[in-house]
Formats: sequence, C-alpha cells, structure tokens
Amino acid sequence: MQSGVAINDEASKKDKDGQTREKDNSSSHYRIVSPSFQYKMSHKRVGKCLIINNKNFDEKTGMNVRNGTDRDAGELFKCFKSLGFEVFIYNDQTCEQMERRLKMVSQEDHSDSSCFACILLSHGEEGMIYGTDAAMPIKHMTSLFRGDKCKSLVGKPKLFFIQACRGSEFDDGIQTDSGPPNDNLETDANPRHKIPVEADFLFAYSTVPGYYSWRNPGRGSWFVQALCNVLNEFGKQLEIMQILTRVNYMVATSFESWSEDPRFSEKKQIPCVVSMLTKELYFN
Repeated sequence: MQSGVAINDEASKKDKDGQTREKDNSSSHYRIVSPSFQYKMSHKRVGKCLIINNKNFDEKTGMNVRNGTDRDAGELFKCFKSLGFEVFIYNDQTCEQMERRLKMVSQEDHSDSSCFACILLSHGEEGMIYGTDAAMPIKHMTSLFRGDKCKSLVGKPKLFFIQACRGSEFDDGIQTDSGPPNDNLETDANPRHKIPVEADFLFAYSTVPGYYSWRNPGRGSWFVQALCNVLNEFGKQLEIMQILTRVNYMVATSFESWSEDPRFSEKKQIPCVVSMLTKELYFN
C-alpha cells in the first residue's frame, strides 16, 4: 500500500490572482498562504544589525553603571549573527555618536539587504534613550530610516529592540508565585505605488510605557535573556510576532524581582511590541 496525503480539491484552491487559499474546515473562511504576504528575505544579505551598548555614564547624568549589559550585548551578537545578520557593537556612545552612526547607516545602499535591525541597550525614560552624556528622543534615531529618508529600505522590515526603562512605575503583578530569587537586580531608568513613510517598522520594547525594566548584573536583562532564548530555538521557524509573543510570555512568567528592600521585591515585567509591519517576517 502506498502511503501519502490525499489531495482535497475543496481544501486548496487558487483564486483569480493566483494566490493559494486553504479552506479552514472549522468555518467558511479561507486562510491566505501566498508568499506575497511575506517579506522577501532572499536578498544577497540578510542585513546589518547595530548594537549600541551603553554601560558607563557621565556623572552629570546621575545614571548608574549598567552592570550586566555586556552579557546582553554578547548574547545578542551571537544570536543575530546566527540569523545571518552582519552585526556591529558600539560601546558607551554619546547622543551625538549614536545619532551619527545611525545616520551613516541610513545613508548606505541597502538594495542587497533584506532588512535592518538596531538594538539599544541603555538607561531610558518614556520616549527617550540615554547616551553616555545625556538623553535624546528615540524618534530622532528611528526616523532616519523612514521611507522618505532611507529609500533602499522602503518596503523592507526595520526592527528596533530597546532595552531601557520607560518610566518609574513598578509592576506588582497579580500573584506572587515563588521561584528562584533573582538577587541584586537593577533597573534601566533615569526607552511605484505609495506606502506610508512610517510603514514596515517594528519596535520591541523591554517594558510598557511608564514602567521600569529589570536587569540582573550577572545574567543580563530579563527581556534580552528571553529574546535570545526564543530566537535561538525558534528564530528560523516562527514568524516575528509569534517569536515576540513567546518572549512576552517568558518575561511575564519566568522572572520576578527579589531584593532585601521590599520596595524592589516581587516585581514583574511585560515587554511591549509596536508593529507597523505590513507582511509576515520569517528569518529562514
């Protein structure tokens, strides 16, 4: 007997534009599975990934040393390199240096690249990221890659991962399930057809607006630990929003702060994803 899968003409049809549609037996709807709904990732290069890793800050900023961030940067370097990115790490950058480096990259020719990624590791506030000398609006850097300013990345995904605080509130959570203590935790606080110029951006923040973002001096930040864990296991299998949903789940369920100071103990965190992507993104 020959084994195989029976073909059901009713289960798979092509419409007038040639797109394949699979019938969902649980309803009368069809699920579109055409590659036209995926970003093209077959360019000569996957693209560049810039990691800005700010650990030490000028005394005038009042910001503490971000112990554990070098661990984050190292793990991210290995993770994104394994996905095919050309990765560059820049340590302890001033505001002017950060903006200049990103402006230079935005002016390069990305015609042979499938996408672009930037990772910011620093102290932050809502809408702001710290250079070693001061804080600056995150928008000043991300806007350099808008469709009207970086033509060779038009229609391509532009990914920004931001590990930084976005305020001073703590998340007490709604339950206190015990687990291994995360001692000595720190926070990152004082983060030919026309298409919209803001299209095809994705921002993955380590926390929601108004809240602290936790970091362990020995193991690195919760968000980066989870991001690297999920990317290393599923980065070449799952779509980017599926990946980041799993990151959200891991941060929400696997981490809780512990401190001898009750003000900083038993706190939780949830990352926040803002997507203007117009297609599905797979790194395979």
